[in-house]
Amino acid sequence: MADAKDEPKQASSALRDPRGAHAQTRDELIPLVRHKPKQVAGGVGAIRESMVHALGEAGPIRGTRLLLALNQFNGFDCPGCAWPDPDGERSVTEFCENGAKAIAEEGTKKRVDRAFFEKYSVAELSSNSDYWLGKQGRLTEPMALHPGETHYKPISWDDAFKLLARELNSLGSPDEALFYTSGRASNEAAFLYQLFARQFGTNNLPDCSNMCHESSGSALVPTIGIGKSTVKLDDFEKAELIICVGQNPGTNHPRMLTSLQAASKKGAIIVGVNPLRETGLLRFQHPQHPWEFLGPGTELAKFYYQVHIGGDGALFQGINKYLFEQEERAPGSAIDEAFIDAKTEGFAEHKAATVARDWDTLCAQSGLSKEEIVELGGLVAKHKKIIICWAMGITQTTHAVAIIQEIVNTLLMRGAIGKEGAGPCPVRGHSNVQGDRTMGIWEKMPDKFMENLGQAFDFKPPGRHGYDVVDGLRAMHQGKVRAFVALGGNIISAASDTEFIAAAMRTCSLTAHISTKLNRSHLVAGQTALILPCLGRSEADLQARGQQFVTTENSMGVVQKSQGHVPPASKDLLSEPKIIARLAQATLGGRTKVPWAALSDDYDRIRSAVEKVIPGFENYNERVRKHGGFYLPNGPREGIFTTPSQKAHFTVHDIPPAKLLPGQLLMASIRSHDQYNTTIYGLKDRYRGLKNSRRVILMNASDIAAMGFKDGSPVDISSHFNGETRTAGHFTIVAYNIPKGCAATYYPETNVLVALDSVAKLSNTPTSKSIIISLKPAAGSAPFPDKLYAEHAEVSPGAD
Repeated sequence: MADAKDEPKQASSALRDPRGAHAQTRDELIPLVRHKPKQVAGGVGAIRESMVHALGEAGPIRGTRLLLALNQFNGFDCPGCAWPDPDGERSVTEFCENGAKAIAEEGTKKRVDRAFFEKYSVAELSSNSDYWLGKQGRLTEPMALHPGETHYKPISWDDAFKLLARELNSLGSPDEALFYTSGRASNEAAFLYQLFARQFGTNNLPDCSNMCHESSGSALVPTIGIGKSTVKLDDFEKAELIICVGQNPGTNHPRMLTSLQAASKKGAIIVGVNPLRETGLLRFQHPQHPWEFLGPGTELAKFYYQVHIGGDGALFQGINKYLFEQEERAPGSAIDEAFIDAKTEGFAEHKAATVARDWDTLCAQSGLSKEEIVELGGLVAKHKKIIICWAMGITQTTHAVAIIQEIVNTLLMRGAIGKEGAGPCPVRGHSNVQGDRTMGIWEKMPDKFMENLGQAFDFKPPGRHGYDVVDGLRAMHQGKVRAFVALGGNIISAASDTEFIAAAMRTCSLTAHISTKLNRSHLVAGQTALILPCLGRSEADLQARGQQFVTTENSMGVVQKSQGHVPPASKDLLSEPKIIARLAQATLGGRTKVPWAALSDDYDRIRSAVEKVIPGFENYNERVRKHGGFYLPNGPREGIFTTPSQKAHFTVHDIPPAKLLPGQLLMASIRSHDQYNTTIYGLKDRYRGLKNSRRVILMNASDIAAMGFKDGSPVDISSHFNGETRTAGHFTIVAYNIPKGCAATYYPETNVLVALDSVAKLSNTPTSKSIIISLKPAAGSAPFPDKLYAEHAEVSPGAD
């Protein structure tokens, strides 16, 4: 076995948790079961899994009621992904497999109540997996973990808000608090949350977008003037060429497969660009069309390029080089000069740099042959209605911003922005992560937003930019942040450098989480910790002014209504807006003129306030009550670039590859099919043919042999960054169809390997998709092997 030649020092070990809580998830210690990867997504398997989860966890009556209301005009928005719903008629079953799993978790019959917390200490709970924690059920009442204690105990809402106010007001500065947000929060909750934080005196508003699509915004805003997709859902059926880069829609946003299927049937050519050959981009059997089950399904990607991890930038530079060469051979055949002259700037510099690039270098960095790059370049040259989609396979790499801007270069060369069936399409992850940003959840909102906010609520917002996730957690570790309040999310399992983050969190005087379900971040806590249970999206929200609804913004800029109707999981739950309003009242007291109680009694009042602050929300209450809601302004969608110069910008980039020593690989962390972000719905990665164990590493067979291992060997994985190593123990090697020199693992199990300082340039996003690693034979046993959760195994007879 070849080892890396460097001799790095081990990253500093984490401070031991005084309560004995573990920051890292553990495996279920059930043997890995393997089958051949699937070749078709959807179909009977998707139906079966949807029904098993939704009807099994929520019960047949409640489960059916939830499914029939999911993504409907008078129902509630899926709490899973942000893929848009159809503008017009919707199916009675407008949901996907993972949407059914998400709503099963929210609608479960199980409860985490005071008896549960009396039974288990935080240390005992943390010895279980994230999967086990999530399956325990819905939180039912506020709980507090006091200094020196090991068990959460009940606390009244009044006392919880008094405690929060006392802790926050005792800080030396408002900037000693971080107010984190997950994308699951509604527009109304997000707007109140950022308003409270800024009236408290800080712009410390990190959010989950900092860890996923921040790179997209950082790339798109300076080049085209907006950080969002410029396409609508129906553009997919009008496109001629759709290129899906660095994404796995079959698992991460399965309803996208319906759009890709419709596009394919209309004649669009679909291309997959991804290191792994993902089932969800190959073929699709629509679960709602039973007659399709008799055939092979619809072919999606007619072309598939297994690019090297991080090699997408070199691929698009190669495509652009080919376009220039083709234009030289046949003027007018590959470049839209009229569009470029009228709508762009920086083209000459881009051309000079691109033409000068060396084919051998581009091929080596991309991992593709010149013939493959030219083949894809030829497809781009032949079509003008081109949509290019991407997700975290791009955004969480070191040169993510440059790669995305190179994609923009390709679209601009073809004039493929600002027309039907064309444009850039960053596929957002969590539902309403885009809406949260629109509502002001960002550490550096534009001056105009801050000016409008101050005028609307008669105060002066803080001028100093706040911390994002990475900088905020670093400041926390340094003792500059003493309080952490989270509106949703699971920061311990979501952020990079797990043990570093855990050590930082333990230094806090206060950690508080507004949540629906138990997660690891509740257990790795500050000196004082609070769990504040809130309503889920599917549940009826009854306030003083009657039943309320909230709104969300999807991945394509549509703002729509979301209203739950089922009875809440507990009578002691409060809505997110109500929790935030009461927190603000308790903390700010006479320092605020905002009518917090009135706003949280009637969400129409919140939306009326949004109108005064954010352009595009005029007549918010009226327009959002219409079926399908309304689109927010999007200049580039209409061919109007909203940059300072009113033109789109070509850019020039040097995108060097990662430097690997002998015995090293470049690793990307990925989701399993039974997973959404940090929520583990089950232990079946059905499309990849893996079940039960999550501590696996997917590798090319030639790399396995060259390193002296075998398929199935147990190994420890070490990462290498700036002379430090971090190690995650006891993974099973799985031979898989992945390029040489690359590897893939699941997160959050390997988040511990991602150094906090390993971030994408410009966006500060953790580089969870480009980690340099080496392997050694596994030492010892798997983490926390004190219990065997065999009763949670999902082993079943048959091949699936």
